[in-house]
Amino acid sequence: MKRTVNKISDELALQIVKEYLSTDISQSELKKKYNFGGNNNISRWMRKFGVSKPSSEQQVITGAMSKEQTASPRERDLERKIRKLEDELKEERLKSLALNTLIDVAERDLQVDIRKKSGAKR
Repeated sequence: MKRTVNKISDELALQIVKEYLSTDISQSELKKKYNFGGNNNISRWMRKFGVSKPSSEQQVITGAMSKEQTASPRERDLERKIRKLEDELKEERLKSLALNTLIDVAERDLQVDIRKKSGAKR
C-alpha cells in the first residue's frame, strides 16, 4: 500500500507552531486539527524556526507577571505590532545575509566588482 505525503508549507507550519506555543493544545490534537502525521513534526518545525517551548519556570514567571498587571487593549495591540516587526526584522536580516553572501560568491567566482567603492571620484 502506497503512502501519500502531505507537504505542509512553511507558513502553515509556522502557524501551527505558534498555535502550539500560544495555547494549551497538545501536539496530537494539532495533528488531528490540521490533518498531518509524523511523530516529531512540530518539534522539528520549532527547531527549524528557532523557537522553543518556555520552561515551567518561565511559565510561572509569565503567569505571575500577567496576574500583577493586565494589559490594556492598546498595549496588547502594540505588543502584537512589536512581535510582528521583530519577526520582519529577523527575516530581513536573513535576506540581507543571503544577498551579501551571493554578492561575495559572485565577486570571487566571476572576478567582477559588484559593490560600489566608497568615496566619490572628483
